[in-house]
Amino acid sequence: MITTHVLDTSLGRPGANIAVELERDDHGVWHLIGGGVTDADGRLRTLTPQGPVTPGRYRIRFQTGAYFSASNVAGFFPLVEIQFTVADADAHYHVPLLLSPYGYSTYRGS
Repeated sequence: MITTHVLDTSLGRPGANIAVELERDDHGVWHLIGGGVTDADGRLRTLTPQGPVTPGRYRIRFQTGAYFSASNVAGFFPLVEIQFTVADADAHYHVPLLLSPYGYSTYRGS
């Protein structure tokens, strides 16, 4: 299973209502396999159904430009893309995004 969580570090609160897409690389061609919008807690638990995921390379794309525009904030990154590798089909991959108007970071969460 793959999940995500966004924290707006400039405000110290969850990044709610951010559109997110999950894609998987199939020999150099990206295929959309999931997506949605973060909830009031900044979480998106439904990128993939519970259970195993196909091993391979994935990317999560966060529509951060629209998020900042909705708050009348001039953000520098209109889109944040995180690529990662799924090696264990049965593991839970949680990929958080720590976000501010002029920077971001990520890590493999639990």
